[in-house]
Amino acid sequence: MNQKNILIVGGGISGVGAAKLANKLNYNILVTSTQKIDKKHRDVLLALGVRIEEGVQSKEQLKGIDFIIKSPGVPQKIELLKNARKQNIPIISEIEFAYSHTDSKIIAVTGTNGKTTTSSMLLHILSEAGLSVSLVGNIGKSFSESIVENPVENYIVEVSSFQLEDIIQFKPDISVVLNVTKDHLDRYDNNFQQYIDTKLKIQKNQSASDVFIYFSEDKSITTYLKTIKSQKYPFGDLKPVDTNYGAWIEKDKIIINTQKNFFNMTIHNLALQGTHNIYNSMAASIAATSLGIRDSMIKKSLANFKGVEHRLEFVAKVSGVNFINDSKATNCNAVYYALDSVHAPIIWICGGVDKGNNYTTLKKFVDEKVKSIIYLGNTPQKIKAAFKSSVEDIIVVNSMQDAVRASYLNADAGDTVLLSPACASFDLFTSYEERGNMFKSLVLEI
Repeated sequence: MNQKNILIVGGGISGVGAAKLANKLNYNILVTSTQKIDKKHRDVLLALGVRIEEGVQSKEQLKGIDFIIKSPGVPQKIELLKNARKQNIPIISEIEFAYSHTDSKIIAVTGTNGKTTTSSMLLHILSEAGLSVSLVGNIGKSFSESIVENPVENYIVEVSSFQLEDIIQFKPDISVVLNVTKDHLDRYDNNFQQYIDTKLKIQKNQSASDVFIYFSEDKSITTYLKTIKSQKYPFGDLKPVDTNYGAWIEKDKIIINTQKNFFNMTIHNLALQGTHNIYNSMAASIAATSLGIRDSMIKKSLANFKGVEHRLEFVAKVSGVNFINDSKATNCNAVYYALDSVHAPIIWICGGVDKGNNYTTLKKFVDEKVKSIIYLGNTPQKIKAAFKSSVEDIIVVNSMQDAVRASYLNADAGDTVLLSPACASFDLFTSYEERGNMFKSLVLEI
């Protein structure tokens, strides 16, 4: 059998993970990146004996290549990939590559918002129940790296639209689609339908023995139902009309009904409150009970779940002012839930790299709750245009230090300062984590 020659495009977490798995399989590996690869990742690749080419991509790199593994952050339209398609060289995603080398059970979670919280809830429930489980994909370790370094019997795979673009055989035993709202439209030619189609690829290979969990009130999802072959479990406010199965709300209780179990949970007992977290809890509960987890364990786990860093994370109370870090909110839908969850006057810190936001969806909450807007970044024009009639003070700053200072000076006791950017972080920070950590550090220095 001839040794396979593969090209990995991108030298970040996904690329390094793919290289580790490919190295274990004894493939010949070339990693290419148009940018300089982070030293930490570069050292790992060199230790594996992987060839690296930085700063340039050319047709020469395609010679003799059997297939390409594309990192999710790499755009589809770069010249290297165009040339590969002309030569009929297969291009797959890192999660596709990992999937083809494991027999473990897979629970895949996607959605414009809530996927990290729901995935983390599931990890907590399954871990508490004593299952062999790991959370991989769009959070933490790559799927491929986990297969090499810490193989488990159950993988919770948080998947973004970028990761789903290049799947072929990837087939979760359980797939979850929480919601699909406008995001990353710059990636999809400003075409919302392209983005929806990509998200819904999560279930395209599922069969009647698999499970599909979805938000019943999202028409972007429900229009696909007739074509979906797997067992369908909706969740939402109301009991489904066309099925007895799913999750819904009755008075102050969540009702969960699947083919494996029927039980209810009191909403007030959930550790995470807010409408969005009730939905996340529903989705996680359906997935967990579909895996055979006892309802008593699900209830206990959701009652003591600690939440996710950078997602509506309480930081501190300073002189009667609450500071909340929601740096992970990189689109308007996430900010919508954040503003909805705060029951106090708000000093809203936002801004960054706009991905095609429509801020009109937030106007109701801004009118009702927001006292001041602190815009962090160089392009406040859209925010000003959207909210100049709603908020008297829209203050533009150029650093997180200035944002925290301005928010504190404009807040009164009883107010909440909410960092919920609605934008990506890449103008001033390397990631939403760096942005959130800086916010927390500066708040604690007040």
